[in-house]
Amino acid sequence: MIKTLNIIGGGMAGSEAAWQAANMGVQVIIHEMRPKVETFAHRTGNLGEMVCSNSFRSDDDEQNAVGLLHWEMRQAGGLIMASADKHALPAGGALAVDRDPFAETVTAQIKAHPNITVSYDEIASLPEDGNWIIATGPLTSDNLAEAIAAETGQDALAFFDAIAPIMYFDTINMDKAWFQSRYDKGETEEDRTAYLNCPMDKDTYEAFIDALLAAEKMEFKDGETAKYFDGCLPIEVMAERGRETLRYGPMKPVGLTNPHQPDVKAHAIVQLRRDNALGTLFNIVGFQTKMKYGAQKEVLRMIPGLEEAEFARLGGIHRNTFINSPTLLDNQMRLKSKPHLRFAGQITGVEGYVESAAMGLLAGRFAAAEILGQSIESPAPETAMGALVTHITGGAEAKTFQPMNVNFGLFPPVVDAKTGRKNRATRYKMYTDRAKAAWSQWLDQARLDAA
Repeated sequence: MIKTLNIIGGGMAGSEAAWQAANMGVQVIIHEMRPKVETFAHRTGNLGEMVCSNSFRSDDDEQNAVGLLHWEMRQAGGLIMASADKHALPAGGALAVDRDPFAETVTAQIKAHPNITVSYDEIASLPEDGNWIIATGPLTSDNLAEAIAAETGQDALAFFDAIAPIMYFDTINMDKAWFQSRYDKGETEEDRTAYLNCPMDKDTYEAFIDALLAAEKMEFKDGETAKYFDGCLPIEVMAERGRETLRYGPMKPVGLTNPHQPDVKAHAIVQLRRDNALGTLFNIVGFQTKMKYGAQKEVLRMIPGLEEAEFARLGGIHRNTFINSPTLLDNQMRLKSKPHLRFAGQITGVEGYVESAAMGLLAGRFAAAEILGQSIESPAPETAMGALVTHITGGAEAKTFQPMNVNFGLFPPVVDAKTGRKNRATRYKMYTDRAKAAWSQWLDQARLDAA
């Protein structure tokens, strides 16, 4: 009898889980409710659609934990990373992606795989038997979220994610804006000019903050008391924490020189990043917002260079549901009360496209091995993936568990590594060298188990 792996959700985690399991010889069905059941943030029915930023963040696999995670996923034949690399945009050391072709590639690859079927239906309750991965992401349907909460015996945990606006390049005033990556970072001229910069003097900045604080905001619904994820704070929330907060955050003016006024040091700078390969769309970096649409247009057009900007998409905010994984999941990402159910992606309490896809990669491999009557151990905590899965399945403090990006603080310390900022580059290289060796060893063992 052929055993099938069912995956609920066709986002980053679900698509990666399906790809990994199918490549191990397992039959997979992805259950994706879109486009029949729409969400606030999605625009298409494509698998792997990017709903927030178009950035996979740093691609530096020697000095950055996110870049290391990229490397590990590439070594494991990850679909998400291969698709991202195919549609990469200049981003000055980061990996930014042309979002629509990226999702179209993910969808085409999944549908072309002989071991994968896509079913466009909503799963509204927890299946009682079979082999399942729940990878419903930040916008789990209300019915399924209620079923999960009922099974876990707790209220659904949640935080709020905000989305940044996207505007048309040909409506930006290039007499005021200019192309430059911070500190001219990047190996190519395209990378060194990957960002659009809009400068502000002190008076303009102060007026912008006043308008931001006074603008009408979207209100939460009754009963919505969840917090924001600190890595995705709306700009108005940052401004409420202090008038200088944005100047030391997404609007910091360092590492940039205005060619229109090279002798004038900007008080603050707004950066925009290319959102598609054609360069016709740009998103405002770090400018997630919950301002109402009319207020967004008024406030954002106060930015020099954006006075006549036209928007392809305005910002917004959406609820992001996650479970208390440290208490609920075992080290194979199975729900302890119903071991035939695994969880993967943002719903497990990781934050970010790459982190979500990475947890899908592991869940897919774990599930496939079990279906094949074999087993795969969790990767060592010295690896980026191992550090993340260890964190969510027991390493985090359950009482204060909150969504987490991958970072070197999750890794076991490197013996004999010197502390302090001046030793950071050497220390991080020690982390990544150790991780790469451990990950390569894990992949060799995982391939043997799956053979």
